[in-house]
Amino acid sequence: MPRGVKNFLLDILFPKFCLGCKKEGTFLCKDCEAVLDVQRRHQRFSGKYLSDLYWALSYENPLVKTFIHNFKYEPFVKELAKPLSKLILNHFQLIENPPPFLENKGFILVSVPLSKKRLKWRGFNQAEEIGKELSSFLKIPLISNCLIKIKETSPQVDLPEKKRKENVVGAFLVKPVRKEWRVWDPVRKCWFSNGIKDKEKTKGKKVLLVDDVFTTGSTMEECAKTLKKSGVKEVIGIVIARG
Repeated sequence: MPRGVKNFLLDILFPKFCLGCKKEGTFLCKDCEAVLDVQRRHQRFSGKYLSDLYWALSYENPLVKTFIHNFKYEPFVKELAKPLSKLILNHFQLIENPPPFLENKGFILVSVPLSKKRLKWRGFNQAEEIGKELSSFLKIPLISNCLIKIKETSPQVDLPEKKRKENVVGAFLVKPVRKEWRVWDPVRKCWFSNGIKDKEKTKGKKVLLVDDVFTTGSTMEECAKTLKKSGVKEVIGIVIARG
């Protein structure tokens, strides 16, 4: 069945309602989008490992919390990735000085990973879904699964600031590069490979690290630390909202 027909039938059988005002037709209607106060200036940020941070909205806004909560928690509205990512792109266009990565020189996108248990529970990684939308618009490659979560941690939202930092220490890893074995073929007089090699996709690169919300920054800083230890040149954070 063509996707357009399938979507049409789904809209009839399971109509969408705006999660803000309950208007039928979409999960984030134009009226609610218009009242979200997208940041019109970039507030320079410098962390221990993050060199900067871009965010579109304040997480203190109850409407922003509603949309992000429904994106991350039940009913897990995966389709919110597109309109929420659009708000980030609007921020890039509204600020006076365009972000350096809009010129796409040596940047890659990396999403904050989830543990296997968390990914199974939600069914998708919300940060990766945002990354996909940004990658499509910015024409910057999204490198999936290069940064992985190797330790099950407690949900950050349930912890005080000090515990959040402790909670994520050592939780992430950049996947090691598999080497390639090359063998000389005397008959064909050429080298051929008898192994598989994962290219070093992050070493020496400038990374745009994507997540949904930045509060204490513990998770993004730990991810940035892991990336920089693996040879990444610079890490800039991008989120929907900052607390």
